Amino acid sequence: MGAYLASEDGFKPPSAADFNLPPIFGDNPFTTKPIFLAFLSVILVSVFFISASRKALVVPSKLQFAGESVYSFVRNELGRDVIGHEFMRFVPYLFTLFTFILTNNIFGIVPFLQFPTMSRVSFPYVLAIITFVVFHYAAIRHKGLFPYIKEIMFPPGVPKAVYVILTPIEVATYLIVRPVTLSLRLFANMFAGHLLLLVFFLGGDYLLQGAIGLKLVAPFAFGFGIVLTFFEFMVQCLQAYLFTLLTAMFIAGALADEH
Repeated sequence: MGAYLASEDGFKPPSAADFNLPPIFGDNPFTTKPIFLAFLSVILVSVFFISASRKALVVPSKLQFAGESVYSFVRNELGRDVIGHEFMRFVPYLFTLFTFILTNNIFGIVPFLQFPTMSRVSFPYVLAIITFVVFHYAAIRHKGLFPYIKEIMFPPGVPKAVYVILTPIEVATYLIVRPVTLSLRLFANMFAGHLLLLVFFLGGDYLLQGAIGLKLVAPFAFGFGIVLTFFEFMVQCLQAYLFTLLTAMFIAGALADEH
């Protein structure tokens, strides 16, 4: 297999270059597939939940039940249980965040779409920046600007000598580390998962075109790719949950009276 991979006309494994998709039409960077998938996700989520809530009944239909289940999960598990008594004003953002990320992640295993939007790092960056603004705004509104800055730079209950080391760490954590790690976690998982699927499915297709010995190995590559698809679905759901959960935790920390 190594000889085939190394040969000039052999199998070319997928790489980061496969995520840089050309514009669908024109020469505009805003007409690429990830952009259209992001817009498609907004349309799908909007249509689904509008349809689910349009004719709400005491005994819900299957569509209404599905919509209410997702909303109740975000409202109760990620809002009420994490943020506390002020959770309701943040539920619209958490709900939008969760459904948007989940839909764009699942695109990675949907036939004919087969590209997770969040594997383009700019999308997680933007979502992390929005979260960054939301939880800092919530903290400033709750505590005041200068008390909040003081809380970040000089955590209470710490010896003054420790502030020399602790203050830069705390400032970097709140201003840089949180948004960067929040976005990179989502991006890296979607990127790596999609790359693995490409390796096994494209590799299986390449093996089918080889000698008889390689053709016999091809079904194992496809089979492993199918197993990874189910695993990737779980990762996609988990990453949407984790991003929203961490956002809720940051907001809860912003509303806490003590650091």
